[in-house]
Amino acid sequence: MSFKHPISIAPMMKRTDRHFRFFMRLISRRTLLYTEMVTTGAILHGDRDQHLRFDDSEHPISLQLGGDDPNELAQCARIARDWGYDEVNLNVGCPSDRVQNGNFGACLMKTPETVARAVEAMREAVDIEVTVKHRIGVDELDDYAHMQRFVDTVAAAGCTRFSVHARKAWLQGLSPKENRNVPPLRYPEVWRLKEERPELTIEINGGILTMDQAAEHLEHVDAVMIGRAAYDNPYQFSDVDRRFYGEQSAPRTRHEVARAMYPYIERHLSQGGKLSHISGHLLQLFAGQPGARRYRRHLSENAWREGAGVHTLEQALNLMQEDAPATKKAATL
Repeated sequence: MSFKHPISIAPMMKRTDRHFRFFMRLISRRTLLYTEMVTTGAILHGDRDQHLRFDDSEHPISLQLGGDDPNELAQCARIARDWGYDEVNLNVGCPSDRVQNGNFGACLMKTPETVARAVEAMREAVDIEVTVKHRIGVDELDDYAHMQRFVDTVAAAGCTRFSVHARKAWLQGLSPKENRNVPPLRYPEVWRLKEERPELTIEINGGILTMDQAAEHLEHVDAVMIGRAAYDNPYQFSDVDRRFYGEQSAPRTRHEVARAMYPYIERHLSQGGKLSHISGHLLQLFAGQPGARRYRRHLSENAWREGAGVHTLEQALNLMQEDAPATKKAATL
C-alpha cells in the first residue's frame, strides 16, 4: 500500500469515544482511528479533558472537528496539536439538525470557498495534517461536477486528503440515520475522482461491511473508511494489520482482547467511572460466534449494576468457548 493509512474507522457519534478506540487498538495496532465529531464551541468553551482526552496507545488518531469559522477552527487545530493528535479532520458530511442550525457539516458542501478558507487557516496554524470528510453531494447539488468543483476548491487551499461518503445528503426530509441508508451509494463517482485527481489521496466511505469489500475498493482508491460495520463486528479488524499493513505478528484472540481490557476497566472504575461506560462497546466482540447472545445478555443485564467490574466481564467470557490460540487462527485467515 502506498498510503500509510489504507484502513480507518469512521468518526461516529456515541460510538468512537475513547473507550471504544482503546478497545479497537487492542484488535488492530495500525488502523487509523477518529474521534467523534467535536464542535469548535465544545473545545473552546467546554470541558476539554472530556472531549479531547485519549490514551497514548490510540495513535494514530485524528480529531474530527465541526464548525465553519476559520479562526475558531484554527484555534482548535492548535489545541489538537498541543494535545498530541496526529491530524485534524473537518466534518463536511453530517446532515443532523444540530449541524444545520450551526451551518456546518454537510451544509458546507454548498459553500466550498468557506471550507477552503477554513482549511487554509488550519494549515497555517499547525504542521499536522488537515483533512476533509464530505459527501458526494447535498440536496440538489449532487452531480459529479459539483463534487469535483468542491474538491478542487478545497485542494487549492492545500488539502490533499479527502474522505468521501459515497452518498449524497438530504438536509430536509431525512433523519441522520436515513441519510446513512436511503440515498443510493455511488461508488464509481469516488473511483472517478481518484482517477481524475491522482495527486490527491482519496478515501471511500459508506456501506462497506467486510475486509474483502475494502480490498476491492483499494483497487480504485487509496484508502477505505469503515463505519457501522466496525461497531457491529469489531473483531474483523484483527486481520487488518497483516492483510493491509504487511505485519506478521499474530492478532489477539477475542478472549485475549477482552482480558487486555481489564487494567483499563480497573483504572476507569478507580476514577469514579462505571463499567457500563465501556461495556456497550464490547457487546459485539463475539459477533457471529456460538454463545454470543448469552455473552451480550450477561453484559447488558449486569454492567450497570452497583459494584459491576472486571468480574462481570469475566463471567460473560465464561459463557463463551475459549478461542483457538492466535497463532493458529492467524494461519487459517
